[in-house]
Amino acid sequence: MPAARRVAVVGAGPAGLSAAQAALAAGARVTVIDAAEEPGGQYHRTVPAAYAPRRPGHLQHGWRAFEHRRRRVLAHPRCTWLPQTSVWALERPRPGQEGPPRLHLLCSGPADGAGRPRRTLDVDALVLAVGAHDRVLPFPGWELPGVCTAGAAQALAKGERVAVGQRVVVAGSGPFLLPVAASLLDAGSQVREVLEANTAATTARGWGRRPWELAEQAGKAAELAAHAAALARHRVPYRTGRAVVEARGDGRVEEVVTARLRADWSVLEGTRRTVAVDAVCVSHGFSPQLELPLAAGCALGERAEPGSDTAGTRASGPSGSRGAPDAFVRVDERQRTSVPGVFAAGEITGIAGAAAARAEGAVAGWSAATGGSAPRDPGTRRALRALRRSRDQGRAFAGRLARAHPIGAAWPGWLRPQTVVCRCEETDYGSLCAAFATEAGAAPRVAKLNTRAGLGPCQGRICGPTVAELRRRLAGDAPDRPAEGLPAADPHRRPLAQPIRLGELAAPSAPLTGPGHRPEEESSS
Repeated sequence: MPAARRVAVVGAGPAGLSAAQAALAAGARVTVIDAAEEPGGQYHRTVPAAYAPRRPGHLQHGWRAFEHRRRRVLAHPRCTWLPQTSVWALERPRPGQEGPPRLHLLCSGPADGAGRPRRTLDVDALVLAVGAHDRVLPFPGWELPGVCTAGAAQALAKGERVAVGQRVVVAGSGPFLLPVAASLLDAGSQVREVLEANTAATTARGWGRRPWELAEQAGKAAELAAHAAALARHRVPYRTGRAVVEARGDGRVEEVVTARLRADWSVLEGTRRTVAVDAVCVSHGFSPQLELPLAAGCALGERAEPGSDTAGTRASGPSGSRGAPDAFVRVDERQRTSVPGVFAAGEITGIAGAAAARAEGAVAGWSAATGGSAPRDPGTRRALRALRRSRDQGRAFAGRLARAHPIGAAWPGWLRPQTVVCRCEETDYGSLCAAFATEAGAAPRVAKLNTRAGLGPCQGRICGPTVAELRRRLAGDAPDRPAEGLPAADPHRRPLAQPIRLGELAAPSAPLTGPGHRPEEESSS
């Protein structure tokens, strides 16, 4: 009897847990890796028992199914659960060798902790389900304390029951603004208003196209209706075609300036007004976390049509603006990437929500555990067909989401020369405009060295996509000519996927072996 395949799943959100469950069901030995203390990701963020929530998961749809899946996965004898573990690098096989890359891990500690042991992990298949993070477009004053991403505000509200402020404006684009506002209300904040930057006509056209297809997304509609009802109970106004275009304050945000926008997000003069706040939460969609896929060598793309047998991606979500969509990991019908032995699922293949991520994760986990071969059992084939239908419905939903909540092309009109774009290095818009004025200065690596945008602690994770888009707008399609032997510049491409201390880098490492084997039980080599 052949030995069980070894599968590593990076990410324990909806996609990652589903992948682990499916891989275990297929007989694999599974290692689940996540930087958080508990599985669930942002969607099923667990509230610590010390905060005594009134009804655990009462704001989270599908909580009972998640709890059942979590218990089955983590208690399985063939599963190793590695919380608070970072994958800081992926080492590709040497020429002539086959298989997925080797994982380099920092185990047993918070991301900013010291003394974490280094470990390596070799597997037969790797499932990447690392998710996405908020994308925030810069505006004057966005670097002030009190201005935060909507995802960070929701994480504090759901995970710690901490409100980022007492008088809060939630602004940006996309349906994610509604659950964020509902979480803040539950944590005790007064939400002054929720602002959707796209006009009512734009959102109506996006959601209204082929309306009969919305019947397939009844769960999402019910979820959004519950959040909208929470806003209505607290009399929180929801305004379309309006955005925060400036934040002001002495030492921290004290007020925001909002304005009416046209369909292209240019400001309608005479519509600015000031709102007193002590916090503002902003999200203009999501950017996929592509550091690990790029480190593994996975090809990226922009779109795949539902049901396509060719490698591709889902339609880009709201984080992609017209003419400059985000790239996502290319996957085929079995969630295989362009790299043998590497599979991808969830938001890194397109922004479509938790249900689609779970379906993709299950397909990816089963494929990883079986080597991508088609199942012989009729019941399994039927189950996989149902999962693929759910996934394809999610892909169609992603396209609808992108059409209903695009980023308008005129948002740079909000900026002033002194507006900070890279908050780590305090690089302003004027410096970027000067750098992009010449073909030589507009080369990504040259511009980074000249302006320092992207060289700070976050290594361009926040400003990288924005700087790349501004370069396209200001420098046109000037070709990037990297030095011989170097890949083309990409805001997500970095040799070290996660920060690592020099002492940790110099420390010896030991391999992880066997299900249930903990990092602290390993001896250094």
